Amino acid sequence: MNDYVIYTDSACDVSPEVLKQWGVFYSNLTFHFDGEETEYTNETMSSAEFFTKMRAGGIAKTAAVNVDSFMKEFEKLLRQGKDILYLGISSTFSATYQSAVIAAQQLLELYPQCKILTVDTLCASAGQALLVYLTKEKKHSGATIDEAAAFAEKKKHNICHWITVDDLVYLKRGGRLSPTVTVVGKVLGMKPILCVNQEGKLENRIIVRGRRNAISALADKYQELVDAAENGMAFIFHSECREAAEELAAILKEKYHSVNTMISEMTAVIGAHLGPGTLFISFAGTARG
Repeated sequence: MNDYVIYTDSACDVSPEVLKQWGVFYSNLTFHFDGEETEYTNETMSSAEFFTKMRAGGIAKTAAVNVDSFMKEFEKLLRQGKDILYLGISSTFSATYQSAVIAAQQLLELYPQCKILTVDTLCASAGQALLVYLTKEKKHSGATIDEAAAFAEKKKHNICHWITVDDLVYLKRGGRLSPTVTVVGKVLGMKPILCVNQEGKLENRIIVRGRRNAISALADKYQELVDAAENGMAFIFHSECREAAEELAAILKEKYHSVNTMISEMTAVIGAHLGPGTLFISFAGTARG
């Protein structure tokens, strides 16, 4: 039986340094700004520069990892005698997962003695990161590649994702809010609370008034849905609103003393769709919600 690696993509919003510590490999989605030809990755443009451009009116578009890129990187590992377990961004958000599936099928014809297993996480950002982390822990506990894949397939349905944004204009650009609702919402200070549902799709669930109430709503969802068996672990990701992320973490710590939180900066690949000021919490729940 070959040793195996866990592989993901940059939509998980985890830095290359942390992924390296976890022993996880990855491929980069790319993005560009309207009117520019340059394609960037999370490694070639910092989050700070990216969100500055967005605030100045720049409109960013993202692109999936293509089949050739996956084939090139997967084959390097296969040649080292490694099997691969790929945990990819939700197929409802990006064609990246399908590219990985096609690459795996083509490579297995050349390397029939190897395994490439793929899991559509139905997640992104903090949710994808949490599932990658939990699966990595399963691998380190001695799970085989088949056992780790089965674990991820089952666990993904219990990964909760709750999100609030600071500026409604980015949801309007993505077609998730009408122009009228956007204008009225901005005037009244309304903040949507969104979740990633069981189909891996982003949907509006709650509307609250004001940033503080939005942060409280995320904490309330944690209280309602968290699976106590997971020791209260929560991943809190943000786009240039670290104070809000720390405030949310403090609320969880004060109310739920066993909470273990990871705070991280969201990257351009996901931030392009939600904008600066986004706050995202993910945790293992009794259901997605």
